[in-house]
Amino acid sequence: MRNTAKITTAVLAAGALTLGLTACGSDKDSASDTSGPLIVAASPVPHAEILDYVKENLAEKAGLDLEVKEFTDYVTPNTATEDGSVGANYFQNQPYLDDFNKKNGTHIVPVVTVHLEPLGLYSSTVKSVDDLKSGATVAVPNDTVNEARALKLLAANGIITLKDGAGTSATPADITKNPKSLKFKELEAAQTPRSLDDVDAAVINGNYAIEADLKPAEDALVLESAKDNPYGNFLAVKEGNEDDPRVKKLAKLLTSDEVKKFIEDKYAGSVIASF
Repeated sequence: MRNTAKITTAVLAAGALTLGLTACGSDKDSASDTSGPLIVAASPVPHAEILDYVKENLAEKAGLDLEVKEFTDYVTPNTATEDGSVGANYFQNQPYLDDFNKKNGTHIVPVVTVHLEPLGLYSSTVKSVDDLKSGATVAVPNDTVNEARALKLLAANGIITLKDGAGTSATPADITKNPKSLKFKELEAAQTPRSLDDVDAAVINGNYAIEADLKPAEDALVLESAKDNPYGNFLAVKEGNEDDPRVKKLAKLLTSDEVKKFIEDKYAGSVIASF
């Protein structure tokens, strides 16, 4: 049975604000007390599931006391890591972290990359991109990095064309060709699976697709390629905590043969080990 603290976005809305205002943390926070358990903030799927596997099967033998806290948003895990409420987090990729640190003045750094969740385009009404009608509405994540990532996925599959140089901050304003006259509905990333009944298609992050019982490898109309993909998800800590012995133990376990097999067996190509 999972022994995991589940935290909802609604409850954390005020908490994220509070955490941002208490960046110094306390003298006895999770990050500074290396004798206590390592508390890791994680998205429920697949991150917390992977951590739970480590906790239940590998941690004790490695001498690691691991505690997993689930968060359903993409903000609080970083603010909690910054202020020491948790010792590490596992939910994000490098472009997202770079953007977050820049905008929020945080000092989070990656430790080890574990897996990739391919971003995909899904629909509950059409079976092929060709079946999307002119003027169809497509939901995309509204945060800077994931919206750009979604648009780049569509561009890579010839659905739209982006202007030269459109990078990790691309928006619909950077679209130069839109043959189907698609309309874009910008939503918080966690809401995109729930939008499928209201839009013609939605670009959904891999973790949220899996939570919604979608199978990226089977259900996506188009799916990101894993080759040369910069969006691998990693274990991260506040700068200065990279040498925490608990973090080093967890990094080693997360990139073990046992975890690789767990990812391959459980997610069948919908999550891909990056090591």
